[in-house]
Amino acid sequence: METLNRKNFLKLAGLSSLGFMTTGLTASNVSQFVNSESEGKGAPLRMAHLTDVHIQQGLDAEKGFASCLHAVNSLDQRPDLIINGGDAIMNSALTFSKETINKQWTLFHSMMKSDNSISVKHCIGNHDLTGWPFSKSSDEETKRHAMGEYEMSSPYYSFRQGKWKFIVLDSIRSTRSIPGYFAKLDEAQFLWLSEELKSTPQDVYVCIVSHVPILAICTLFDSIFKNKKNVRHIPNNVLHEDASELTGLFYNYPNVKACLSGHIHLIDHVNYLGVDYFCNGAVSGSWWKGSYHQFPPSFSVMNFYNDGKVTRDIQYYNWKQCSALTRVN
Repeated sequence: METLNRKNFLKLAGLSSLGFMTTGLTASNVSQFVNSESEGKGAPLRMAHLTDVHIQQGLDAEKGFASCLHAVNSLDQRPDLIINGGDAIMNSALTFSKETINKQWTLFHSMMKSDNSISVKHCIGNHDLTGWPFSKSSDEETKRHAMGEYEMSSPYYSFRQGKWKFIVLDSIRSTRSIPGYFAKLDEAQFLWLSEELKSTPQDVYVCIVSHVPILAICTLFDSIFKNKKNVRHIPNNVLHEDASELTGLFYNYPNVKACLSGHIHLIDHVNYLGVDYFCNGAVSGSWWKGSYHQFPPSFSVMNFYNDGKVTRDIQYYNWKQCSALTRVN
């Protein structure tokens, strides 16, 4: 029944596209590929996209996250909003106790309060959820806990700001097998998303936010799984299992202009069927151990223009230097 309901929203016959994909090889040359978008018209709405913070007790993580927040708050053109793309805490069901996880949440909240003065919206990531696949807790119970930490009334929601509507999705579905989750919208959320797009005026532009990428070329480099026949395989915990259905749905709504994600800790930009898919690295880089592959700790400033144009400024902040963990005015 799920497939039939979803297919009612998709008219994919005869689709064709001319897409481009960009990815850099070193921190020094990334910008020439992914910062090449032309600007739109007028003053943009500016959003700082901070994803995969993975905060934990320790000097590098605490000073690094403070350095990130100071860099965001000190930008010459101050962002209007911060989107936390998920995985605020480190949280490993295999190694961390509930006490340790609670301490990580406390640290994240205290630093967001003391070192940031910009309003924040949140997206749930897999590390924000506890106990999979080893807990007796249900999917709903673990999701409710994360929603409580983020003060969210629903795991997915939308909000309007200027000429733009932002739709924040819940990518994460639980499973009892390792790694404990996969990325896909459940039936109710997919139908909700379809109605959200249908009810949005065509002169209002749409940006989709998810933790796990809906479409990203960097998944080829982050998780390369090969079977006995040496065939490359991208698992459904690094890319949305329902990517074809979602990209097909977006095709029906030309005002869908951009999708933002994190999760992979790498940076890329894919344009497919007229939608720009931005995978925006990680605030923590390689989990506070430096660069992950060729990408150091970073955050992205997204510029949303009144003509539907979206551009990105990648900020490689100095994560090892922070003079004090104090509030930025």
